[in-house]
Amino acid sequence: MLRVGDLQRSIDFYTRILGMKVPRQSEHTEYKYTLAFVGYGPESENSVLELTYNWGTDKYDLGTAYGHIALEVDNAADACERIRQAGGKVTREAGPMKGGTTVIAFVEDPDGYKVELIEKHA
Repeated sequence: MLRVGDLQRSIDFYTRILGMKVPRQSEHTEYKYTLAFVGYGPESENSVLELTYNWGTDKYDLGTAYGHIALEVDNAADACERIRQAGGKVTREAGPMKGGTTVIAFVEDPDGYKVELIEKHA
């Protein structure tokens, strides 16, 4: 679960830029929050990410315990280019990880959360 400062901006990033879908969304007026779940397919078959918008809160301190979300991609360099062309922010270009051969890249969502792109092994 990620707490987000602008739900529509975050949904746009995860759907338009990263290609996810929104399988469900719910508004909880009594407690003043909205949940949106994003992922690459139905929740019965795929993992989803919960985006929580607490009404009236537009920014969070990300803290030091959070690392990043990791997604597997066919080609990290191609994914970076697609993300950049769609208006996303690439913070580390595709290349081998330190001390290894796995190709990775990093992008950042609108709230500053890091998303690692891990290239599939052949």
